[in-house]
Amino acid sequence: MNTLSKQSGFSRWVRIAVIGRNPKVTLMRIAVLIVACVAIFGFILLPIRVEGISMLPTYKDRSLNIINRLAYVRHEPQRGDVVGIRLAGPHVLYMKRIIGLPGETVAFENGRVLINGEVLDEPYEKTPCDWNCPPVKLGPDFYFVVGDNRRMPSEDHVFGKAERNRIVGKALL
Repeated sequence: MNTLSKQSGFSRWVRIAVIGRNPKVTLMRIAVLIVACVAIFGFILLPIRVEGISMLPTYKDRSLNIINRLAYVRHEPQRGDVVGIRLAGPHVLYMKRIIGLPGETVAFENGRVLINGEVLDEPYEKTPCDWNCPPVKLGPDFYFVVGDNRRMPSEDHVFGKAERNRIVGKALL
């Protein structure tokens, strides 16, 4: 076998590996893949980067996470869910944990969360704090959200009521 025929066989193999045996089918597959990716990552799965240390140790500063926008299609958010909360526009989000549900009263007393006067068991909470906040009564469409890093002074932490229509979805990981 001569060198020219080896090169021709190699180039044919490379062409098949890159564009397939039928270029029209390959282009159609690429188009379908692009449309699927745009739909999934533009409308269903929303990437979010954690900025700051308010979600430590669960989510590290500058970590990239995914919010599932379809998580609450069939049911409402639950206590303990980590959610993306829209602030301004579709891509400015906070990532916080839900601790209070609609209709409940939420308070912090010596670092412990009280829901309707009862201490909330928070197995995900690893950092004790000394926060004291007066009771907040949640309306029918409001959730109480807070970060996991409670060692930060409460003045430096963004937490409180979040309206249901601002909750974009649930964190996947």
